[in-house]
Amino acid sequence: MLGRLNHVAIAVPDLGAATAIYRNMLGAKVTEPQRLPEHGVSVVFIDLGNTKIELLEPLGVDSPIAAFLAKYPSGGMHHVCYEVPDILAARDRLKREGARILGDGNPKIGAHGKPVLFLHPKDFNGTLIELEQQ
Repeated sequence: MLGRLNHVAIAVPDLGAATAIYRNMLGAKVTEPQRLPEHGVSVVFIDLGNTKIELLEPLGVDSPIAAFLAKYPSGGMHHVCYEVPDILAARDRLKREGARILGDGNPKIGAHGKPVLFLHPKDFNGTLIELEQQ
């Protein structure tokens, strides 16, 4: 069911400062910031060739990233994203196996313009998992 690792997401309290660290200290090419109000975040991506790093900053106090940063003020790994060939088939299989799909269980459009779903971290060894349609 799982395809390649699409990205590892890191929650950050200041997207500009985090972007500067990756660009200036690590020499990474970083995309322009993208606001995703439907997900409550602003993001940038760092392309590593075989995968990406996503830096996430909350858009307001109601953002799920704001809650994460309340626990981990300096930021940290938030989730991993795997590609799947058919997100609805993956969702249905996972539900049959007892996995919890976050939200209303229906895919939303993610930062790459493709459908995404999030899986409850308690079902996956404490790791929040995002699935993205290939």
